[in-house]
Amino acid sequence: MTIDAPRIRPGDRRELGLLNSVITKVGARYMKASSANLFTTMGRNRKLFRAWLRFGSAMMPRGTLPRRETELMILRVAYLRSCTYEFTHHERIGRSIGLTADEIADIAQGSTAASWSAREQSILRAVDSIHETRDIDQTLWSELSGFLSDSELIEVCMLITHYEMLATFIGTLRIQDDTFVHPGPRPGSAG
Repeated sequence: MTIDAPRIRPGDRRELGLLNSVITKVGARYMKASSANLFTTMGRNRKLFRAWLRFGSAMMPRGTLPRRETELMILRVAYLRSCTYEFTHHERIGRSIGLTADEIADIAQGSTAASWSAREQSILRAVDSIHETRDIDQTLWSELSGFLSDSELIEVCMLITHYEMLATFIGTLRIQDDTFVHPGPRPGSAG
């Protein structure tokens, strides 16, 4: 996706308010980025930004699914949507929780890559299905149900559609990629 000039520029401290300004600075520092353009843009709607943070963090990083699976789904959505902003951030997060460079490269191949377990293949097929058809057919649903609890199935559907929405938001508002102060995984990681 080609990103033009931002349609809504990132907010400054006055536009974000004190709380949102602190949140965006902490987020940028955590990711070792000089900016947090998604946060500083969305933060201009103060109430919605904080509600979105609570909602999103209920799935990532505090969801019930293993972080590896969460990051695989997010990376696949970002790849399918050509959302560089999302992919770059979650590539760093994925590496920090143990995804290898080969596994991240295999995101492009999707569920057919040799890297994935049977459960991961099913989850990646769910990403592709929701992306392509906005649904999961009964055959795939039955397959997923063999691996996941009802609660996990709900989380898979919510996570995929949330990151589809986020990619749309990033693209529509032309949110610029962040600049990272230090290449590599985020602070506190092994990589």
